[in-house]
Amino acid sequence: MLPLVALLVRAPWRSLPDQLTSVAVWQALRLSLITATAATAVALVLGVPLAWLLARARFPGRRLLRALVTLPLVLPPVVGGVALLLALGRNGIVGRWLDSAFGVTLPFTTAGVVVAEAFVAMPFLVISVEGTLRAADPRYEEAATTLGASRFTAFRRVTLPMVAPGVAAGAVLAWARALGEFGATITFAGNFPGRTQTMPLSVYLALQSDPAAAIALSLVLLAVSIAVLAGLRDRWMAAS
Repeated sequence: MLPLVALLVRAPWRSLPDQLTSVAVWQALRLSLITATAATAVALVLGVPLAWLLARARFPGRRLLRALVTLPLVLPPVVGGVALLLALGRNGIVGRWLDSAFGVTLPFTTAGVVVAEAFVAMPFLVISVEGTLRAADPRYEEAATTLGASRFTAFRRVTLPMVAPGVAAGAVLAWARALGEFGATITFAGNFPGRTQTMPLSVYLALQSDPAAAIALSLVLLAVSIAVLAGLRDRWMAAS
């Protein structure tokens, strides 16, 4: 509690409205909200099928795949950013092909921010959805297939509604993690105002020249974190 108390005690409450209404703050906040939401959408599209694969399918190497999926949870974010540069940079093993074939360059762009945030946030979604899928009774899905539904239809019409709370909780956690991402973002996308400078990067930059502004920005992220915890409180209390 001590760091949080210190943040609240040292907050510039009198100048807080002026700090939070500056153009730079709203620019960074808008970019953060857009990129975090886009990264969560990417995580949903890729993570939900992957979670179903890990929870229901049986295939060689499943444990290895799960370890690789959850690796960003323990991997230092800066190392993740370096790995993204080596993979998707202009001279990366995939980025070279994207640049020459399609003219697509991801590093130091807003799209690069989305990629970096999705990289570190998707494991939160996969773990949440996989756990919910394991707790769901697979017999409902099997009954749907015996009645003529395809595997995809059974998943879409039966399984997905059952695990919707887990998907929602995982999406919120992924969104919050993407919103607070710093290391991979600054390494892979840089720190360019209006293009790649998200709220955490803005806090870091302000801390060097204007500590009061850094505290004000930190309060915004703290409020978002508290809102996320409050929103997930009922689910966690029910699980316990």
